[in-house]
Amino acid sequence: MVDLSQWAKSRSYKKSRELLKGTIDIHVHAGPHLVSSPRSVDPVEAALQAKEAGMAAIVYMDVFEMSTGTAWIVSRVVPGFKVFGGIILNTVYGGMNPRAVKTAIFYGSGARFVSFGAHSTVHQAHKEAQLIDGKYVLHIDRFPKFVEEEVSRCISIPLDGKLSPPFKEILELIASNPHVYLVTGHVSTAEALKLIDYARDYDIKKVVVSSAVVGEMSEDQRKKAVLHGAFLEVEFGRFSHTAVIPKTHYYVEPEWKSSSRRNPEIVAGGIKLVADQIRQLGAKHFIFSTDLGVYSAPPPVEGMRELIASLLDLEFSEEEIHLMTKHNPAALIGLD
Repeated sequence: MVDLSQWAKSRSYKKSRELLKGTIDIHVHAGPHLVSSPRSVDPVEAALQAKEAGMAAIVYMDVFEMSTGTAWIVSRVVPGFKVFGGIILNTVYGGMNPRAVKTAIFYGSGARFVSFGAHSTVHQAHKEAQLIDGKYVLHIDRFPKFVEEEVSRCISIPLDGKLSPPFKEILELIASNPHVYLVTGHVSTAEALKLIDYARDYDIKKVVVSSAVVGEMSEDQRKKAVLHGAFLEVEFGRFSHTAVIPKTHYYVEPEWKSSSRRNPEIVAGGIKLVADQIRQLGAKHFIFSTDLGVYSAPPPVEGMRELIASLLDLEFSEEEIHLMTKHNPAALIGLD
């Protein structure tokens, strides 16, 4: 008779479904979107599926629109389930735009987060590239109009302490609305750490370092971020089977479609690569999200279940899983 460990006995599809109950996904990309990048679910479908699975809440992220109106509508169509929205300061809003932030805070259900850009940061725009004859060629070197239309409007975080009036106003807006949390966006690691410093200066209590930044951080940088009270986000979509293909087409112009420059080893290693980081710093500093909604990947709810199953396989305890998928995101968005 084989004596199975308690860990082996506790792992099953049913267990992953049970642990899905009460979870919160702070990074859902439901439709609408560009026709060149179809979604797997619309906002109502995403909420209905999450509610049926017993999840506690989802947060919509939209790279083209503030998602506060979406959350307002869905809350009326899907009663008894929590949905939230916010604003990502991408080039459609002109980048660092305090007027857009102020509007988002008081529009629809009201912004729960303010993100300093996704694709539309200077750091990210300078990485956009296409694979040509086996070499990655940067957009900034190929497309003058890309530099004029996109890079000129992209966000960068000042490292010298000299804050522009629009940036200062945005920080003041977030600080004066403590239910709103700050998301670093796809800035550089140095910019993210400086943004955490600015948040502390302005008494902003809740900060999330975006998964794209966490993946580029050194061990010391991650330690510094959590020491200053920031949550580190880990997106399950970053490790999915579609992570190495160009599945997110952000730009309307088809010639600006980007090829993924993601290291295949990251995908092959899966979330095992961040397991050591979590154990080193503690689960209390991490929030897992899905970043799903694209049609070539599982719907967000199934992505969250697969994430939980993966964490079980990595021998994380139920308590640690609860921290990263329930307790920490609940504290972030202000749910009991």
